[in-house]
Amino acid sequence: MATAADDIPPVEHQPQHHRFAVVVDGTEAELTYRRLGSTLELVHTGVPEAIGGRGISGHLVEAAIDFAASEGLTVKPTCPTAQAWLRHHPDKAAKVIVDWNGR
Repeated sequence: MATAADDIPPVEHQPQHHRFAVVVDGTEAELTYRRLGSTLELVHTGVPEAIGGRGISGHLVEAAIDFAASEGLTVKPTCPTAQAWLRHHPDKAAKVIVDWNGR
Protein backbone atom coordinates (compact mmCIF):
# COMPACT_ATOMS: atom_id res chain seq x y z
CA MET A 1 0.00 0.00 0.00
CA ALA A 2 1.36 3.42 -0.96
CA THR A 3 1.92 6.03 1.71
CA ALA A 4 1.85 9.80 1.43
CA ALA A 5 5.65 9.74 1.60
CA ASP A 6 5.73 7.77 -1.66
CA ASP A 7 4.25 10.81 -3.41
CA ILE A 8 7.06 13.18 -2.38
CA PRO A 9 9.43 14.07 -5.24
CA PRO A 10 13.19 13.82 -4.74
CA VAL A 11 14.79 16.53 -2.65
CA GLU A 12 17.04 18.93 -4.56
CA HIS A 13 20.29 20.16 -3.00
CA GLN A 14 20.80 23.83 -3.84
CA PRO A 15 24.28 24.60 -2.46
CA GLN A 16 24.30 28.09 -3.96
CA HIS A 17 21.32 28.89 -1.68
CA HIS A 18 22.53 26.77 1.28
CA ARG A 19 19.43 24.64 1.31
CA PHE A 20 17.68 21.44 0.40
CA ALA A 21 14.30 21.97 -1.27
CA VAL A 22 11.37 20.04 -2.63
CA VAL A 23 8.20 21.15 -4.40
CA VAL A 24 5.04 19.21 -3.54
CA ASP A 25 1.73 20.06 -5.18
CA GLY A 26 3.22 23.35 -6.40
CA THR A 27 4.35 24.39 -2.91
CA GLU A 28 8.00 24.55 -1.88
CA ALA A 29 9.48 23.29 1.38
CA GLU A 30 13.08 23.78 2.45
CA LEU A 31 15.78 22.96 4.96
CA THR A 32 18.39 25.70 5.22
CA TYR A 33 21.90 25.07 6.45
CA ARG A 34 25.27 26.63 7.15
CA ARG A 35 28.47 24.83 6.22
CA LEU A 36 31.20 25.67 8.69
CA GLY A 37 34.37 23.80 7.76
CA SER A 38 33.62 20.12 8.27
CA THR A 39 30.26 20.81 9.96
CA LEU A 40 26.84 21.04 8.34
CA GLU A 41 24.57 23.04 10.65
CA LEU A 42 20.88 22.36 10.01
CA VAL A 43 19.35 25.76 10.69
CA HIS A 44 15.66 25.81 9.72
CA THR A 45 13.05 23.51 8.23
CA GLY A 46 10.14 25.26 6.55
CA VAL A 47 7.17 23.23 5.40
CA PRO A 48 4.10 25.32 4.57
CA GLU A 49 0.86 24.23 6.23
CA ALA A 50 -0.68 23.45 2.82
CA ILE A 51 1.67 20.47 2.43
CA GLY A 52 2.27 19.63 6.08
CA GLY A 53 1.67 16.28 7.71
CA ARG A 54 3.22 14.25 4.88
CA GLY A 55 6.68 13.64 6.31
CA ILE A 56 8.27 16.23 4.08
CA SER A 57 10.52 17.65 6.80
CA GLY A 58 11.88 14.15 7.36
CA HIS A 59 12.71 13.80 3.68
CA LEU A 60 14.56 17.11 3.81
CA VAL A 61 16.54 16.13 6.90
CA GLU A 62 17.33 12.71 5.45
CA ALA A 63 18.64 14.33 2.26
CA ALA A 64 20.90 16.56 4.39
CA ILE A 65 22.15 13.53 6.34
CA ASP A 66 22.88 11.63 3.14
CA PHE A 67 24.79 14.63 1.79
CA ALA A 68 26.75 15.06 5.04
CA ALA A 69 27.61 11.35 5.06
CA SER A 70 28.85 11.49 1.47
CA GLU A 71 31.06 14.49 2.31
CA GLY A 72 32.30 13.19 5.68
CA LEU A 73 30.68 16.11 7.52
CA THR A 74 29.55 16.36 11.13
CA VAL A 75 25.90 17.39 11.48
CA LYS A 76 24.91 20.07 13.98
CA PRO A 77 21.10 20.18 14.24
CA THR A 78 20.13 23.59 15.63
CA CYS A 79 16.69 23.32 13.99
CA PRO A 80 14.21 21.77 16.46
CA THR A 81 12.51 19.80 13.68
CA ALA A 82 15.83 18.33 12.53
CA GLN A 83 16.73 17.51 16.14
CA ALA A 84 13.45 15.68 16.70
CA TRP A 85 13.71 13.75 13.43
CA LEU A 86 17.26 12.63 14.16
CA ARG A 87 16.29 11.50 17.67
CA HIS A 88 13.37 9.49 16.25
CA HIS A 89 15.51 7.95 13.48
CA PRO A 90 18.73 6.83 15.19
CA ASP A 91 19.44 4.44 12.30
CA LYS A 92 19.61 7.39 9.90
CA ALA A 93 21.48 9.61 12.39
CA ALA A 94 24.10 6.86 12.74
CA LYS A 95 25.29 7.62 9.19
CA VAL A 96 27.07 10.74 10.50
CA ILE A 97 28.60 12.22 13.60
CA VAL A 98 25.95 14.40 15.23
CA ASP A 99 27.03 17.38 17.34
CA TRP A 100 24.18 17.64 19.86
CA ASN A 101 25.93 20.46 21.76
CA GLY A 102 24.75 23.11 19.31
CA ARG A 103 21.10 22.78 20.13
